[in-house]
Formats: sequence, structure tokens, C-alpha cells
Amino acid sequence: MNFSEVFKLSNLLCKFSPDGKYLASCVQYRLVVRDASTLQILQLYTCLDQIQHIEWSADSLFILCALYRRGLVQVWSLEQPDWHCKIDEGSAGLVASCWSPDGRHILNTTEFHLRITVWSLCTKSVSYIKYPKACQQGITFTRDGRYLALAERRDCRDHVSIFVCSDWQLLRHFETDTQDLAGIEWAPNGCVLAAWDTCLEYKILLYSLDGRLLSTYCAYEWSLGIKSVAWSPSSQFLAVGSYDGKVRVLNHVTWKLLAELGHPAAVSSPSTVVYREAEKSPPLALGRLAFPPPRAPAGPRATTESKYEIATVPASLRTLKPTADRANPRMGIGALAFSLDNYFLATRSDSIPSAVWIWDVRKLRLFVVLEQLSAVRSFRWDPRQPRLAICTGGSQVYLWSPAGCVSVQVPGEGDFQVLSLCWHPSGDSLALLSKDHFCLCFLEAEEGVGTALGQQDDHT
Repeated sequence: MNFSEVFKLSNLLCKFSPDGKYLASCVQYRLVVRDASTLQILQLYTCLDQIQHIEWSADSLFILCALYRRGLVQVWSLEQPDWHCKIDEGSAGLVASCWSPDGRHILNTTEFHLRITVWSLCTKSVSYIKYPKACQQGITFTRDGRYLALAERRDCRDHVSIFVCSDWQLLRHFETDTQDLAGIEWAPNGCVLAAWDTCLEYKILLYSLDGRLLSTYCAYEWSLGIKSVAWSPSSQFLAVGSYDGKVRVLNHVTWKLLAELGHPAAVSSPSTVVYREAEKSPPLALGRLAFPPPRAPAGPRATTESKYEIATVPASLRTLKPTADRANPRMGIGALAFSLDNYFLATRSDSIPSAVWIWDVRKLRLFVVLEQLSAVRSFRWDPRQPRLAICTGGSQVYLWSPAGCVSVQVPGEGDFQVLSLCWHPSGDSLALLSKDHFCLCFLEAEEGVGTALGQQDDHT
């Protein structure tokens, strides 16, 4: 495992291109495009103001930079560095910008969600979509890029419109049985659209491509409802994270409950392995004399290296009591994601923020719990194999695979606090992002987490 040098970064804006050849990062108003393997600068673009969002086109030939404060989008070409495009939304403002799947149209959402403007880079034509709803996730494309589903609010009622992306013609339009639609998402196979209601109303609805209601699921009718939703890559399972601290898995045949996965404060199953992060031991003492650690250099505070230990089951986890008198209480399932092979589901309960729960989807049982010293900021699955990367805002990055897990110290001067991370499409490297810098962690071919923890394989 090797680390690159540290580079400057702003607003955590760092993304690999879909084909894996390039790495784009932002420093204030500059866009830097590097070779993803050598990190040599290939292109340097200057925008008109500070960049607040970047996104690659699906074919990796273009990259857009959104300047929300100015209501501008600037588009740059990797093949023709002299070519550039500027889209000005004018007085309508700009709050969101994204590519269409064909990489030749840009969808801009104006302030107050008055409309979505579809700009064509090829024909320079402009189309308008009215009534977009301001919600958690109001736009979703099918994976094959053929259809767009849009959440709308008309006459105080929720609707969904489905458009054909080739010509932006309306295919279907239907009303949803929701009080306040919070989000929509296509299944990976593009056959089913999930729509879920506000957190005050537990309801998730499944629609077919032609707008037929396939099923409605409601787990309970009290207090807060749905907090997070995730499809499995095979489209066979839909995981619904709730404010009651449980994940409910629905099957794709009947859309009925397949399993209910709880997140208690104590893990008691003997078949579950609990890895607990611990600080590495201080230097050994000789008699009454001990070799003191080296004096920390001036500047950022020195960090403590850590390791994983296997806890004895039953094992208690550190919990956080939510403040019921404040908005957005820290409770419920705040994050969940399936591994690419559909074998594992990773979850995080916001009332137990320092733990990541990994479930065996085949047996629908708890497989592993990773308890960190700090609250988990983010976790991401390797796009090629069942390997999970975790960061907690400290100077370590954590990797788990079925062979075991390991804590890796990010080298360098000062304290590199990893706030977010993203995988290279090949899974061979990992971008680690801090507030003002980023670096790459290169994973050698055939390098397994269990190599460092081979003695723990029997426990997994």
C-alpha cells in the first residue's frame, strides 16, 4: 500500500473520471485534471468564480463546473482544451446542475425550483421542465440512460413525470399517494421506481415504468418514518433505513418484508465478529525507566496510530442519546449501501455513530461490526470486490474485507484528517479527501486486507 504526495483541494471537490483515466480536483476557482495513475497535471482550467460542484460526463470527455453564486456553469473538453462552454441562468439563479446520461445535455435547476433547463451542447437547443419539486432526491436516471424520472409538485399534490432522454418527451405522468414526497430512485435494472414519503409518514411506493403502482409498504404508523433507501445492484432487494433504528429488506417478487435488521446497543450473536479500534500500545518500559515518545513537532497536533482488536461477545457499543427537542435528531439509519456482488450490506445507525454494521445478505444475518474510536464520517464499497473503506475524520483510513480489517495511518507532516473518500473505478486506488488537501492511496494488485490480519481469518 503506497500513498501519493499531498495536493491542495477546496470544498472536497475531487472525482475520478468514469473511464478511470483522469482525476479532477478543484482549488478555489481552478480546475486541475491529472493523470489518475501518475498524477501529472494534464490540463489546468480557470473558472470565473469559486467552483462549488464538478461532474464528469459519462464518456469522460467533458467536465462541468457549477458556480452557483453566479448562476453559471462552465464546461471544459478533455479532447479539445481550447473549446469551452458557458451557461448563464441569469436572474433565475442556479441551485443544482448535472449531466444527462448521454454526456451531451446539462440539466440546470433554477432557484426556488421554478424549472429545470435542459441545455444541448450539440444543437445549442434549450428545453424547459416545469414544476420540479425541492426534495431529498427529485431526479433519477435509469442506468441505461433511456429514462428520467422527476418528482413534481402541482396544485399542492405530488406527481412523478417520466421522460425519454433521447428527445425529452414526456412518457408518463402520474400522481403519487404521498403527503410530501421526499425522494425517488430507479432500481438498477430500470424496471421499478421507488418513491418514499416525508420522514413524518412511513410509506414507500413501488411503480412500474408505465406508472402502475406495484406495491405500497408501511412498517408502522407512529413517529418518524424513512431516513435512507438503497437498492441492491441486482435489483432483487430494496433496503429501507428507518428512524426506529432498523433496516427492512423488501424482496423484488412480492415487495413484502424479507428481513428486519435491528441495531441494538449490544451485540450478542456468537456468529458475529466485533472488531474494535484501539490505540496502539505506548513504548515498553525497562524497570523504572521508559523510553518517552519523540517530541511532537510544532504545528498541527500529532496523531495516535490505531489497530483493531476482536472484542468478546456479547459486546456493548457506545451510544448517543438523541436530543428530542431539536430538528433532525441523531437517530435512525443514516447510511446504507450494498456491495457490488450483492453479498453484503453496510449500515450506520446515527444513534451508534462510531459503528459500521456489515450484514450477510445471503443469510440475512449480522456478519461483522466495526466499532471505531470516532464517529464514522463516510464509507464506500470497492467497485470491483467486497471491500469497504471507512473514514472517521482522523488521520487513518480503514479497510474491511471478508478476510479481516486493518487501520492504516496516512503518512505525511501534520494531521491529515480524512473527511471523505472515493474509489477509482478499477478499485486499485482510493482518493482521501481532507478540508484543504487530498492524496491517493494505491492498493497493490492482489493485496488483501487479510494479509495484515491473517491470524484473524478463522474468526470471520
